[in-house]
Amino acid sequence: MAPNSVVVTIEKPNNFSLVELNGSDSSSTLLPEKQKGVSPKQFTWFIFLKANRAFVCLSWLATAFKTMFVSAKKRVALLDVEEEPKSREKLYRVIKAFLVISIVALVIEVVAHFKKWNLNLIQPWEVQGLVQWSYMAWLSFRVDYIAPLVIALSKFCVVLFLIQSLDRLVLCLGCFWIKYKNLKPKIDGEAYDIEDSSTFPKVLVQIPMCNEREVFAQSIGAASQLDWPKDRILIQVLDDSDDRNLQDLIKDEVLAWQEKGVNIIYRHRLIRTGYKAGNLKSAMGCEYVKDYEFVAIFDADFQPNSDFLKRTVPHFKGNPELGLVQARWSFVNRDENLLTRLQNINLCFHFEVEQQVNGVYLNFFGFNGTAGVWRIKTLEESGGWLERTTVEDMDIAVRAHLNGWKFIFLNDVKVLCELPESYEAYKKQQHRWHSGPMQLFRLCLPAIITSKISIWKKANLIFLFFLLRKLILPFYSFTLFCIILPLTMFIPEAELPLWVICYVPIFMSFLNILPSPKSFPFLVPYLLFENTMSVTKFNAMVSGLFQLGSAYEWVVTKKTGRSSESDLVAFAERESSKSSNEEKIHRRHSESGLELLSKLKEEEKVPVKKKRNRIYRKELVLAFLLLTAAARSLLSAHGVHFYFLLFQGLSFLVMGLDLIGEQMS
Repeated sequence: MAPNSVVVTIEKPNNFSLVELNGSDSSSTLLPEKQKGVSPKQFTWFIFLKANRAFVCLSWLATAFKTMFVSAKKRVALLDVEEEPKSREKLYRVIKAFLVISIVALVIEVVAHFKKWNLNLIQPWEVQGLVQWSYMAWLSFRVDYIAPLVIALSKFCVVLFLIQSLDRLVLCLGCFWIKYKNLKPKIDGEAYDIEDSSTFPKVLVQIPMCNEREVFAQSIGAASQLDWPKDRILIQVLDDSDDRNLQDLIKDEVLAWQEKGVNIIYRHRLIRTGYKAGNLKSAMGCEYVKDYEFVAIFDADFQPNSDFLKRTVPHFKGNPELGLVQARWSFVNRDENLLTRLQNINLCFHFEVEQQVNGVYLNFFGFNGTAGVWRIKTLEESGGWLERTTVEDMDIAVRAHLNGWKFIFLNDVKVLCELPESYEAYKKQQHRWHSGPMQLFRLCLPAIITSKISIWKKANLIFLFFLLRKLILPFYSFTLFCIILPLTMFIPEAELPLWVICYVPIFMSFLNILPSPKSFPFLVPYLLFENTMSVTKFNAMVSGLFQLGSAYEWVVTKKTGRSSESDLVAFAERESSKSSNEEKIHRRHSESGLELLSKLKEEEKVPVKKKRNRIYRKELVLAFLLLTAAARSLLSAHGVHFYFLLFQGLSFLVMGLDLIGEQMS
């Protein structure tokens, strides 16, 4: 009898024993008459159903792997290796050296694992073969020399990681308090008299652009429809394009809006120096600029709503210390692909948390270069636009802050723009955004120290604005998660704790996604994506800090000219109200039919350049390094470490083969 069985004896004429058993057999024992047999037909259908589900799952996995393999094969077939300056080759060679060492170490570790070598049980005279001797020498050298250095570096990076995480947490708490208390900038005094246009200040609107064929018409059209008295606004189209045909197209677009009564002019520089800063500096040197009080700046892909000026300019009234009003960006293509979705997470946090908190509590933040309104007096007293860095927007913001001017960020005023849809365009944009601040830090540090602002404002600029968020963040994220973590798989003495590689990063990613709650399904991809981009940001930070050649690169971010739904509806209504003949005359009034026909034929003869896929070597080498470390962690059954290294290595592989973002043929 089983020890957990219960026997009940009932004293009746028909005595019987009832045995109660634990488990699924008890019901069949108690009620044998209710037991139903399964027919062979039902069993066959059950097997077929299970087999069908398994087949569907396997076919889906096979299709997914086949699609990924075919895509990767096409990328390799259309190989276009990324060409980099010599300054960036140093980082590539260092990572490649780490990869070679890790592969050799992995081979030795695999042999030691299967042969079950143990240094504690092997005496020097018992060593058999060169491989076993190499294994013993490696263990001794690792413990005495490598492990202490890696442990010290990992502790240093973990401290930086915790400091930066604390800063991020404080920013989030500040954002929650702003939401709870409804702390928003408010307009002091009454609005301008609608019936008297002279009460409105004169506003200059500038649209700098350079070879942006896809988006110039959208930005010019949106700026031309701003709701502001016509005699109190002037729009400058600042074209730096070097394409003659594109210049003619932009001129025609400007002329078309002039005929509608819009006060808009076209400017083109003969000497194109200083990139965007040089373009804006040249425009501000015009004689008529002295008649205007404010200047609104929009990049070529930005489409402000018609009420933009009425929601921003009134904040200057009665606030003479206010120098800048910055609006938030909104993206027409945020759901276009995985790359744009992940960018949207980053930028939503940047605007809603970083910019808003700094604007409310410090009255200072970095100007975003567009979708903002400046008091012209602020620009003049701060030295105007300078061409010394690739982040002229941050440069003028820092100098204005040092001169005592205050900034306001309007989180509820949004301006439509476009996110880069290809990894190549996004990578170049991020390189400029992370190398420029380090150039600026070197140049501005003496001015910050000798300025007349308070000590805590100086500390905020030096330690938080520049060092922590622009230097420390890319340094520790690349060093800790892309170098130290894979090394610890071969140096177990320096193994990182689980909370460093799992719990804290996931919590920080959770905080980053809070401003865009619809992106919660992308929590893990976002974490992997940020670690993958750390190599680009680290390289850019080093280039800017040490004034390497790549720090002065300026590449205009590629645009596709996507429109929002409201833009398309408005365009359809506008087109339906015009006859086709009038539209043709209106668009090409300055050209005869023969001239137009000849231009069309010339455009047809121009061969269309095929888009080439890129191969990014640093990302590929890091992918193999992380996958090698994942294989080593599998031998030691590290668990979470293995999965993190595996998926992080795969994410680097996807980036290295350019499989994310815009799909190229």
